[in-house]
Amino acid sequence: MLGRGKTALARFAWGVVAVNLGVMLWGAFVRASGSGAGCGSHWPLCNGEVVPRGARLATLIEFGHRVTSALALIAVIALALVVFRMSRRGESARALDPSLRKLAWLSMLFMFGEAAIGAGIVLLELVGGNASLARAGWMAGHLINTFLLLGALALLADRADADSGARPRKPHGRAAFAGLAALLATGASGAIAALGDTLFPATSLAAGVAHDLALGASFLVRLRAFHPLIAVGAALFWLHLAQEARRTARSGEVREAAKVVTALVLAQLAVGLVNFALLAPVALQLAHLLLADLVWIAGVLLLDRSRRTADATG
Repeated sequence: MLGRGKTALARFAWGVVAVNLGVMLWGAFVRASGSGAGCGSHWPLCNGEVVPRGARLATLIEFGHRVTSALALIAVIALALVVFRMSRRGESARALDPSLRKLAWLSMLFMFGEAAIGAGIVLLELVGGNASLARAGWMAGHLINTFLLLGALALLADRADADSGARPRKPHGRAAFAGLAALLATGASGAIAALGDTLFPATSLAAGVAHDLALGASFLVRLRAFHPLIAVGAALFWLHLAQEARRTARSGEVREAAKVVTALVLAQLAVGLVNFALLAPVALQLAHLLLADLVWIAGVLLLDRSRRTADATG
């Protein structure tokens, strides 16, 4: 993604990142298409069957998401096993960044978290037309866990190609933590806003704005009005972080990462504006979510590369 991915391990890890991005988008399509109840309240079975027969479209969509999620789980476990095997004593172990083992463990932890949250949403029937506060909370938590999973996998892939001697020791500064927190808040609020768009679609831009401000509107509708404000604030902050990284960078890889962050943030703002103006069509919702994930990954890598470069040269 950012100029690395040359070793076999890195290519494998980036492949696992791509698989999880695909599963994430398919899960968003499940929500946007109203197919979350396609398998009923059964998990891991689908309507009480291993493979549903004579299934309607919603069932096929939800079942397809479960199958791809299982494949993503297997991919993450396989990646972790490869890292553990390479970490054993031998020539390859001496060249392998020891932080990769921790990232492999974290990736599996967040991957099992994905499965647990997905199961909880189904078993608690937080799908379909459910507009409860509990569903909003679970959706936001799901998004945050997905971000953490993608961040761990992306760090593993990027560090697999990094100089094994450039290991970060200094903690991130307050600005870095604030930037990550801003992206998590933006993602969580975006998940709630997308749920509101699905359950309470607007017929026009004016009607949508009026509905957002109406006193009797659902909390999901009223909360979605805050997402653009949070998103713009986070975008401006990350544009500042990227500019500072480019100005002070001692490494070409850091400057490259900063350019990617800048481009993705600007693209996300543009897509978000169009998504708002066109009343959140499903295709734009998916593009908006994909860009949110890419901004998160690029931001995590920018901060990590900046810290590693500072440690290696400081």
